[in-house]
Amino acid sequence: MVKLNIESRYKTQMIDISSAINEAVITYGKKSGAVNIFVPHTTCSVFIAENQDPNIQRDLLKKLHLFFPNDGQYAHVGTNGDAHMKAAVMGSSLVVPVQNAQLVLGEWQGVFMAEFDGPRERTILVSFLDG
Repeated sequence: MVKLNIESRYKTQMIDISSAINEAVITYGKKSGAVNIFVPHTTCSVFIAENQDPNIQRDLLKKLHLFFPNDGQYAHVGTNGDAHMKAAVMGSSLVVPVQNAQLVLGEWQGVFMAEFDGPRERTILVSFLDG
């Protein structure tokens, strides 16, 4: 398993971690199979999204904020109930195929970590699945 530390700078933010994941794949030294990407936190997520137009990132964060506003009514003790809701909807893991020691992604796809309760240092765990 490879452990990555990713630092967010804002309360809510999307960070393209594709190159960091590719580097983790190279660290394994395996050329084909798949990687499992997991975030062991309840207020951030990992997922695939378009990586070419930064407006997609803004739109996604804006829509999540509409569904789960920061100042919404949550039974959760604390001030980050919205962050927990956003992370639960977006997910905490994904599996991506690997071929020739590179992630197999579509032309417009990137692997993102979304921060919903930052700024913080986050951990991403990458494990290789033989294929």
